[in-house]
Amino acid sequence: MSWQRQILRVNLTDSTIRAEPLNMQWASDYIGERGLGTKYLWENMDPEAEPMGPDNVLIFATGPLTGTSASTSGRYAVLTKSPLTGAIACSNSGGKFGAELKYAGYDLLLVEGRAEEPVYLRIEDGDVSLHPAKKIWGKTVWETEEWIRQEHNNPMLKVATIGIAGERGVRYAAVVNDLHRAAGRSGVGAVMGSKNLKAVAARGTCGVSVDDPKRFMEVTSRMKDMLAGDRGTRGLTKYGTNAMMDTMQEFGGLPTRNFKEVQFEGYDKVDARAMLAIGADGHRNLVTNTACFGCTIACGRISHIHKDHFTIVNRKEYWHASGGLEYETAYAFGPVVGIDDIDACTFAGYLMNEHGIDPISFGVTLAAAMELFEMGVISTEETDGIELKFGNAQALTVMAEKTGKQEGFGEVLGLGSRRMCEKYGYPELSMTVKGQEFAGYDSRALQGMGLGYATGNRGACHLKHDTFEVDMEDQTGSGKAEPCKASQDWQAVVDSSGLCMFTMGAWGPEEFAEQLDADSEGDWTVDRMTESGERIWNLERMFNMAAGLTSADDTLPQRLLKDPAPSGTAKGRVNELDLMLPEYYRLRGWTDDGQPTTETLKRLGLG
Repeated sequence: MSWQRQILRVNLTDSTIRAEPLNMQWASDYIGERGLGTKYLWENMDPEAEPMGPDNVLIFATGPLTGTSASTSGRYAVLTKSPLTGAIACSNSGGKFGAELKYAGYDLLLVEGRAEEPVYLRIEDGDVSLHPAKKIWGKTVWETEEWIRQEHNNPMLKVATIGIAGERGVRYAAVVNDLHRAAGRSGVGAVMGSKNLKAVAARGTCGVSVDDPKRFMEVTSRMKDMLAGDRGTRGLTKYGTNAMMDTMQEFGGLPTRNFKEVQFEGYDKVDARAMLAIGADGHRNLVTNTACFGCTIACGRISHIHKDHFTIVNRKEYWHASGGLEYETAYAFGPVVGIDDIDACTFAGYLMNEHGIDPISFGVTLAAAMELFEMGVISTEETDGIELKFGNAQALTVMAEKTGKQEGFGEVLGLGSRRMCEKYGYPELSMTVKGQEFAGYDSRALQGMGLGYATGNRGACHLKHDTFEVDMEDQTGSGKAEPCKASQDWQAVVDSSGLCMFTMGAWGPEEFAEQLDADSEGDWTVDRMTESGERIWNLERMFNMAAGLTSADDTLPQRLLKDPAPSGTAKGRVNELDLMLPEYYRLRGWTDDGQPTTETLKRLGLG
């Protein structure tokens, strides 16, 4: 089995570091990464703890397939209690850091307490130490990575760090690794900053072993062939995730101008084809694609900005190529704020990575601020003279930087959409669930997506369920509860495996089960893994309920429930959550008010 069979526990309050045996029963019940991290979180903290207080726990968790020869095996997750939502946070990242942590000999890193002064953690195989971080406190993600490698004279160190946003408590600050890969959602970076932990640097040479090496090599080789032969996967390689922009525009599910509209007239200036287009002077936004550890898809984008664009004309530090637009970034800096300037969007994306910010939450928060500005609720006196009007590319780029550095109106934007809208007396303008901002799918057109948003354990999230195909076929709420529930359970499995969800277009449950069975001891079947996924989902629900959330939090903004879609294939429709939610609770084995029943908990070993 590719487990290292030990975890690393670090208490920042008393500066203690110790290795502990991995609880193999928990690994058996919860698979790894998301599931295993949730179990360790549940057993090691009080869910009522203050998210930014020392009693909150921060976990970096790998999966059983992380670091193996399986395709996309670079995934890891950061788990904690979210300062954005007050619910459980599980934020997934790729890149190379997860595999390096595993190779250093640890399946999971558990961080407790709070350091008196800023520190960073260095892990090199069995050599683990805390170091003063005063010299890099206040530095960007990019500066921190380079400084740590030079300080230890080791260019092979992989670094997961926060930027200034995490240090200064932006509610949706991210943990960034490999310069532009991120555990981006739910404010995990703000928790890291609250602990005075600037970075974790890892380098390992231990490698991993699997239960049946010959079979594992045969299975994973065949799975790579399946990915290579899949049309959707090839599309990800060529166009990246931003190909989704065109689909959502045509369908009428592209959130525009803070969800007031569902189609954007300038979509083709910020979509995947715009990234590929070559200008008259030979400039092209997209430089190349890139892959995370072990990935044979390579959906990542590397882009650069036109040399004459206003954002970089006098700023040489941004004359390099870096992480380019993915769909959610393009949506958050394009349609939802009404901007069609691809270079401005790319520059804002640079700033998200540099300072460690979730682009989805920032873009949707800015969209709400723009609506408030156009209503006259916010004035230029508050916005440092910047007119926060929809379509203003300068407003996007200036506020991205101000939020990252927590300067001026950036402090208000750093609160997140819900807190900001409440501050100004218009909570109904916040496009959030449980305080987390929506991704780029309007749930009036995609009914099941709306149900998944409403019931998401980490708030509004497009990555924890998949009802896309059934939503495209039927735009009513009828029959959406079952695929929503089933896909939530299975997505929990994939998130726990150490593999990437972008393989799911080519691989079904049988393919995941076959790989895990060859990798790990025991018999791993689809049924067993599905039950594990359901167990994970219910334990997350238990955490949230213990933290004070209720069924009242399983809802959507009134704009999506009361205001009909103004155009597109779902024109005239609202989301039918009232139809879907009772059936969903019943299928989950929960009470009418969303509480897991005693029978359900007992069946899953949670009672």
